[in-house]
Amino acid sequence: MSNDQQDRKTAPQSTGRRKVLQAGAAGALALGFPAIVRAQSDKIKIGHLTPLTGFLGALGGWAVQGIRMAEEEINAAGGIMGRQIELISEDSVNPTTAATKAQRMYEQERVALLLGEINSASAKTIMQVAARNKRFFLSTGARSDVLRGANCNRFTFHMDIPVTVMVNAEGQGLLRDNLVKGRKVFYLTSDYLFGHDLAKAAKHFMAEHGATTVGDELCATDVTDFSPYLLKIRQAKPTLVATNLGGNQVTNFVKQYAEFGLPYAVAGFNLNTADAWAAGPGNLSGIWPTVWHQDIDTPGTKAFVAAFRKKYGKTPENHAWIEYVSLKVLAQAMNEIKSTDNGKLIAHLEKQPQFDLLKTRKGYFRSWDHQMQQEAYTFTVKPAGTYKEAWDFLQFSAAIPRPDQPLELLAPTRAQSECKM
Repeated sequence: MSNDQQDRKTAPQSTGRRKVLQAGAAGALALGFPAIVRAQSDKIKIGHLTPLTGFLGALGGWAVQGIRMAEEEINAAGGIMGRQIELISEDSVNPTTAATKAQRMYEQERVALLLGEINSASAKTIMQVAARNKRFFLSTGARSDVLRGANCNRFTFHMDIPVTVMVNAEGQGLLRDNLVKGRKVFYLTSDYLFGHDLAKAAKHFMAEHGATTVGDELCATDVTDFSPYLLKIRQAKPTLVATNLGGNQVTNFVKQYAEFGLPYAVAGFNLNTADAWAAGPGNLSGIWPTVWHQDIDTPGTKAFVAAFRKKYGKTPENHAWIEYVSLKVLAQAMNEIKSTDNGKLIAHLEKQPQFDLLKTRKGYFRSWDHQMQQEAYTFTVKPAGTYKEAWDFLQFSAAIPRPDQPLELLAPTRAQSECKM
């Protein structure tokens, strides 16, 4: 049988099949299925990118759990302007892939906005995509100063505390414990955008307060064996080892540092609570900065921690918290302006409305650099025998700045910033 004959023979069957499908569609209309279709299409799509692989992958896992819980709570409370939200969350992988996915989400997925990211280099490329498309992006966990400095743009806002705030908060603890003036410092830094930015700010602070540098090493982000660096530290004989590492590199370093038994004090300008827990009380020492912790004595933090433990069976760390509050902040803002229009959202946030961040003081986005102004903290390790659970061995400071000080106390001033919108 020729192809022409076969086509002619099957044509009536195809026509009949189309009629059946059309009748089924008409029946669906009569039964009210279009309401379901309309409800699905009426959802507000929100794009979310975060690293789920590589040296920041573990932190990204916490981020996804936090934002998914926020999504569920927002939808249960009626959504945004009565519409449910649909979160499209993916692994950002690396800066190039992050930019490609961001463009696809804006262009093809037609998301209302984007949020997420921990890797500062990836956040930078997403910011460029957002500016090119004139679309909103909330950078939730990237901390590099340059993102809200020379690379700032009107379409990007920043939730996490920047490098300068981390260094200044940590620095207050180091000054208090006499670990700056006259100290000989050995710096160990992750070789990527965030690490470079952190090291620059840390060295400036330490030198300004009387410390000198006796060692300065960069290490690739995939380094897991720190023994060559530990040998260099032993040879340099510093009085303080200062780390500017990211992700699980901090965990690996402090474990190996403890195994080497070096006698020099250790401090770091970056350590997430999840990485501190992974290091363990027997390995971790020194003073470290953080943006949030589970022991903050507010109703909001207590409710969030209880709900997270009930849902996931564990205590939330700071990346779970920041993704959770970030989505809640955006939902509140869009409900306030009764719109998902990115221009209206930007204009609203630039008016500096206040948001509950589950801390003792509310926060706000500063109008001229779009940086969230909020409290920070430092932490050390509790004495042995004073804690019962694996996540409970960290001792947190009171909020910085103090209640009688402005939230912007530790942040770069407008005169110090390179941000030009």
